[in-house]
Amino acid sequence: MSQSNKIDGKAIAAIVRSQVTQDVAALKAKGIAPALAVILVGDDPASHVYVGNKIKACGEVGIKSIEERLPASASAQDIAAIITRLNNDKNVHGILLQLPLPAHIHSAPLIQMIAPEKDVDGLTFVNAGKLVAGDESGMVPCTPQGSLLLIKSVHQDLTGLNAVVIGRSLLFGKPMAQLLIGENCTVTTAHSKTKDLPALCKTADILVAAVGRPKMVKGDWVKNGAIVIDVGINRLDNGKLCGDVDFDEAAPIAGHITPVPGGVGPMTIACLMQNTLKAAKG
Repeated sequence: MSQSNKIDGKAIAAIVRSQVTQDVAALKAKGIAPALAVILVGDDPASHVYVGNKIKACGEVGIKSIEERLPASASAQDIAAIITRLNNDKNVHGILLQLPLPAHIHSAPLIQMIAPEKDVDGLTFVNAGKLVAGDESGMVPCTPQGSLLLIKSVHQDLTGLNAVVIGRSLLFGKPMAQLLIGENCTVTTAHSKTKDLPALCKTADILVAAVGRPKMVKGDWVKNGAIVIDVGINRLDNGKLCGDVDFDEAAPIAGHITPVPGGVGPMTIACLMQNTLKAAKG
């Protein structure tokens, strides 16, 4: 298979981060030093890797990073106290509560405590509402935002295209659908209760998979020439990573497709840097 239809998330993320680096430098010249605070609770290995990657990215673009680490035994009140302190600190522009939290802590109320203007994950009700209303002053969740940039890197005007988003989570599926509606697509949100999912996917000019099931989307689910965005990241028994799309089957049929790894993942962190910059600009 030719590699020409692969969407290179690393390369596109590098362009976004380069622009952020320039804008951060310009903001610092005006006396504003963008700062992102990350709250990490417990010892989840994946979370530690993700936070490490975010801290590294901050350093590369010139954003100050602040780590707030708590043991797995921490209480919701302990986390709430940190969020309140960071909300009130004018030198902190972005606040990110790394998920998942330990099982005894309910994350939803804590996420809603984050000041909307510092909510760089875009998960507060205020920011979710702004996205639905088409108010661009809000914070958009990083992974859907990055996915849209990948789609538009190969097809700038999406007006009138049929899009299918598999997954309806607050973290990804719902905001992704809203972003595509904002681009004048006709959008269907599919999920575990959808009837004849393969046939529905086959109608999509843009197919976005975010379900967390390895290689669920097969080649015969894909419309010839479609843009396929694979948000899934799953580890197989052999230790290799794969997405929710069976890449080997889908790639020869798709017009453009993201690989896993190297597709959506790098864009998520690039857009987190972009959101932090936006928060610092105010």
